Amino acid sequence: MKILIQNGRVIDPASGRDERADVAIAAGRILSIGRVPPGFTPTRSIDAAGCWVLPGLVDLAARLREPGHEHAHMLESEMAAAVAGGVTSLVCPPDTDPVLDEPGLVEMLRMRAEKLHQARVFPQGALTRGLKGEVLTEMVLLTEAGCIAFGQADAPIVNIQVLQRALLYAGTFGYAIWLRPLDPWLGGGVAASGPLAMRMGLAGVPAAAETIALHTVFELLRALGGGAAPRVHLCRLSSAAGVELLRRAKAEGLNVTADVSIHSLHLIDHDIGYFDSRARLNPPLRQQRDRDALQTALADGTLDALVSDHTPVEPDAKHLPFAEAEPGATALELLLPLALKWGEQRGGPGLARALEVVTQGPARVLGAALGTLQASSGRLVEGGVADLCVYDPRDFWQVEPSALRSQGKHTPFEGHEMPGRVRWTLVGGHLAHATDAVPA
Repeated sequence: MKILIQNGRVIDPASGRDERADVAIAAGRILSIGRVPPGFTPTRSIDAAGCWVLPGLVDLAARLREPGHEHAHMLESEMAAAVAGGVTSLVCPPDTDPVLDEPGLVEMLRMRAEKLHQARVFPQGALTRGLKGEVLTEMVLLTEAGCIAFGQADAPIVNIQVLQRALLYAGTFGYAIWLRPLDPWLGGGVAASGPLAMRMGLAGVPAAAETIALHTVFELLRALGGGAAPRVHLCRLSSAAGVELLRRAKAEGLNVTADVSIHSLHLIDHDIGYFDSRARLNPPLRQQRDRDALQTALADGTLDALVSDHTPVEPDAKHLPFAEAEPGATALELLLPLALKWGEQRGGPGLARALEVVTQGPARVLGAALGTLQASSGRLVEGGVADLCVYDPRDFWQVEPSALRSQGKHTPFEGHEMPGRVRWTLVGGHLAHATDAVPA
């Protein structure tokens, strides 16, 4: 299929491109940016006047609820939500039901996702069987089945010797380990420790639950040495103290990257309100000083990527007392507008950095896992794979759960105004999402 995107503002933070140009697409790749090749006859033309043509988003944490919820067609709805949000590649954590600890489950997920012809799905395999933190999985077989890294999702490993063996094994074979830094003994609460949690009578999670786990990971990496240590990605940092430890580790030369969720970037513990279960999240929302530190770290590159941490939760699991409600929120359709909102706020890093942390930044974290997509993922380049979206910054809208494509209808951003909307999303040159009506 040949597609011509006309009159759009083409923005690519990886190359610094920001210009009004036409984009010609053929055979799933970007044929040209700017001058349309002579004789190019598109089968479809898209008028992007007033819109931005952006690289497709790469989301490092999006739960699709499959395997486990095939009866509810969760994969279909969540993939539709992804492309509606401009997400063209996403990583699925291993805490599905059943857990992604068997090659057959990984292959089934990839096959079902590919049949939908929407976003690219990169499964993350379980580091230990059943995420129980006891026995390592068959990483070689899981890699052959399509896993791009190994992690524990929100299930910490209690036995540090098991973690040490996992890091050594992964380093030997060149596998990446993704870890949510959380001490198992301190991380059992439901809100961030502090005056608010104390007044509300909620069990707290201190920042030390994150920093102790970070110290453990960094000490194990130091003990292994540069040659034997694997690439470690730290998922969803939430505290100012954790950010400072990460900054020191990077300055030391440890092979680590890290991300932050869109919720921790914008919200604080006071957004819990009157026990609002929509704000029941993992990690819990922390104080304003933590949010400010996270924003600064994402702006200066200490944090590498911004993630949706998309977790669709059924109504029955959310309509409960705060401490009993299942943590998580829908966010795939909100990732891009909220990233842009952060970039353009007073004191924000600007448009280019806001786009980089949801495109080229996470693509760099994935690295070799992208295979043949690596050179062009998260960016717009002639000859590169045509993963892109067209964003209309004029179309302000208010978050209404019933209008979201995800089956997860709970978000702490309900009622918030979003600064623009994705109108078209292309994945490998295939039109995966289209909203042709443009507001006057």
